[in-house]
Amino acid sequence: MSGPVPSRARVYTDVNTQRPCEYWDYESHVVEWGNQDDYQLVRKLGRGKYSEVFEAINITNNEKVVVKILKPVKKKKIKREIKILENLRGGPNIINLLDIVKDPVQLYQTLSDFDIRFYMYEILKALDYCHSMGVMHRDVKPHNVMIDHEHRKLRLIDWGLAEFYHPGQEYNVRVASRYFKGPELLVDYQVSRGLFLSFFFRQTPNIFGFFFKQILLILTRNKQDKTSSNTKKKTAFP
Repeated sequence: MSGPVPSRARVYTDVNTQRPCEYWDYESHVVEWGNQDDYQLVRKLGRGKYSEVFEAINITNNEKVVVKILKPVKKKKIKREIKILENLRGGPNIINLLDIVKDPVQLYQTLSDFDIRFYMYEILKALDYCHSMGVMHRDVKPHNVMIDHEHRKLRLIDWGLAEFYHPGQEYNVRVASRYFKGPELLVDYQVSRGLFLSFFFRQTPNIFGFFFKQILLILTRNKQDKTSSNTKKKTAFP
């Protein structure tokens, strides 16, 4: 059986082979970062899977610009886009890359172990209170927790998936964002706060051994979910 036929462009076939590797080796590219404080966001223009786009002003010269804010993705992907736009800069009808900036302060780098324990406790206090009021949040994830680190205040937001809890009532387990579902929604474990909070504060969660023996169970359930017209229900707190 013959293998895949290698692709070969009809034009510009050897463009990159004739250039030095620095031209196309984006993984080794050293990014020159600008100053984030030079830009002030005005309004949101749109969003995509990997980014959000804003109208902004360069406050150093009052020039209107468009700012593309990348969501957390692999560094390799970011460097590839930067290198390509730098190479194409000045070309006809090609958007001009003016600057590249990054947030110099990242939450998980500034929080001490004490801070992490403090905010873990604050999250659990919020959840304990809403549970005591007969309410389940059902979508706890980093995007739904706001932290004012300067004043050490935390707020649990986005209650769009919240529900009242009634003993014995069946609840849809197809809630919560995919990558932040608690293990109890997947493999019948009843406790998952440590796992979620590890993701939240970007510590390394010990999930591989935790889930290894359950992979077959998950795959089986996923297959059953696809073939069954009835959504699986659960009566415990998600």
